[in-house]
Amino acid sequence: MANWSTYFTPSQAQRELGLFCLGAGEQENRPGASPERALGCHALVLVRHGRGHLLHGADRVLHEVEAPALLWLFPGVLHGYRPSTRWQQSWTLFGGTAAEALTSLGYLDAAHPVRRYADSRAVERAFAKVLRVTGGGERSTDVQAVAALFELIGVAAQDESGGDLVERLRGLACRPLSIQQYAEALRLNVHELREGVRSAAGVTPQEVILTTRLNTAKALLAETDAPVAAIAREVGYEDPAYFSRLFTSRVGQSPRAFRRIGSLAGSKSSF
Repeated sequence: MANWSTYFTPSQAQRELGLFCLGAGEQENRPGASPERALGCHALVLVRHGRGHLLHGADRVLHEVEAPALLWLFPGVLHGYRPSTRWQQSWTLFGGTAAEALTSLGYLDAAHPVRRYADSRAVERAFAKVLRVTGGGERSTDVQAVAALFELIGVAAQDESGGDLVERLRGLACRPLSIQQYAEALRLNVHELREGVRSAAGVTPQEVILTTRLNTAKALLAETDAPVAAIAREVGYEDPAYFSRLFTSRVGQSPRAFRRIGSLAGSKSSF
């Protein structure tokens, strides 16, 4: 494996994209402790081959690393590599206001700096795309790199067991249940439901339920002639006035206005 690296200084316009690449590369680390340091930006490191430990945080906790594994490194957080065999790794550095939003949504998780996957192929493909785009020189900090970084972060944050949980919750979302009742229907307690959904989707169960209901309501408004009150009940709201206020607040227009625009657009899948 040949070591290589490339670094970038994004322009102001590129920074306004919200996410930008600051560097990328591949390298091999020999067994033994590397110097400890804290980065001034975010980093993702894919350990493709090898095993050892990652020293992480001010409390210097050692986290076990066994390839394939992804290391999540945050700005200002102390870390150090402790390979027990040769590590072959790919890495990328990035920053921007979108990184802060992705952290608040749970996609970048400082509490779990090492992540392993039962099937790492999707993460490896996404990382390869970042390296391919950033290996092209000056083009590396443009929209292509931003798209590749978003894809990598999204894929890397997936929880394989939690993804099924989110889909099952979406299947129940239009039933007028409490969070406790949703948890019971999924054979979980409320804490397990919240943690499972947060880990898989980066949001709360309430947000999954709300967006599922609104998306279903949009489809019914655009594709049927059902009254708004009937659609409200169909997606879990007994009070049509409350549904209309909620829809208007989140969508930016009333259900009736949305229906008019949907009819004019003649599209059933563009909202």
